[in-house]
Amino acid sequence: MANVEVINGGMLSTIQDSGRYGYQEIGINVSGFADDYNARIANLLVGNDKDEAVIEMAFLGSSFKFNEAMLIAITGADFSANINGEAVENYRSYLVKEGDELNLAAAKNGFRGYIAFGGEIDVPVVNGSKSTNLKTAIGGYEGRKLMTDDSFDVKVSEGTKERKLAAKYINQYSKFSELRVVRGPQDDAFTDKGIFDFFNSGGYTVTKDFDRMGIRLSGNKIEHKESADIISDGTALGSIQVPSNGQPIILFVDRQTTGGYTKIGTVITADIHKLGNLNYKDKIIFTEVSPEEANKIARDYYETFETIVKELNSWI
Repeated sequence: MANVEVINGGMLSTIQDSGRYGYQEIGINVSGFADDYNARIANLLVGNDKDEAVIEMAFLGSSFKFNEAMLIAITGADFSANINGEAVENYRSYLVKEGDELNLAAAKNGFRGYIAFGGEIDVPVVNGSKSTNLKTAIGGYEGRKLMTDDSFDVKVSEGTKERKLAAKYINQYSKFSELRVVRGPQDDAFTDKGIFDFFNSGGYTVTKDFDRMGIRLSGNKIEHKESADIISDGTALGSIQVPSNGQPIILFVDRQTTGGYTKIGTVITADIHKLGNLNYKDKIIFTEVSPEEANKIARDYYETFETIVKELNSWI
């Protein structure tokens, strides 16, 4: 068992895995990776299962000291990472030695980044997940963000092979994102003009009100036929609520389990990861796809990870 010391906790660094499913009916949200693509790539680079727990950092990076050799990988936003003062790249794994220090600064682009460790972060599994749920203070490291002088253990795996991700699989950060959307379930609550404006008005801008619960946008008002309110029903990851002010809110990984506003559509599975790196004043346009198209795109998305595993396993 190896120990990792937290030298600097950063702004909001938490332990997250693929999420806590099956408990929304009792009010426990799913949590999990905000950017599942980059989190899973980090895991694959160190030889882990793609859904293993990682460290998720938001905007300001953390610093760590390693008390045993292990593989690590960093993905997502560029935090100007260095090991013992020597710059290291995202999207490749490194074998750190006992006593090495990893330092990450503020994100130069994007918003969230991930650190995977070769092996398993040794924290309790709560309701089937190691993910930190800050609202209910469960999972992760004592149910909270990492702080300076914390430490945690890693059950280090035997693999020591360093790998590098092919450039074609690296998603470049952009301040402009296209999000594909399936309409519904309350799209009939909006006027034809409201639907048209949602998809064709030139897009929406991320406001300062965005976090793991949701992302508030500003732009052309989306017009309702009557009221914006409905009897509360279940919410899905990527649901787009439109309250009475006509400004959309994308529900995210720490969303409430029910909601009482009309939902004009849902961001498709394969585009959810883009939400994790949205930042203030970034621009979004919505594009409509059918449920059948969304399912095919999702299958292709998950097959990408299988292809990456094969390529990384053949990397010398």
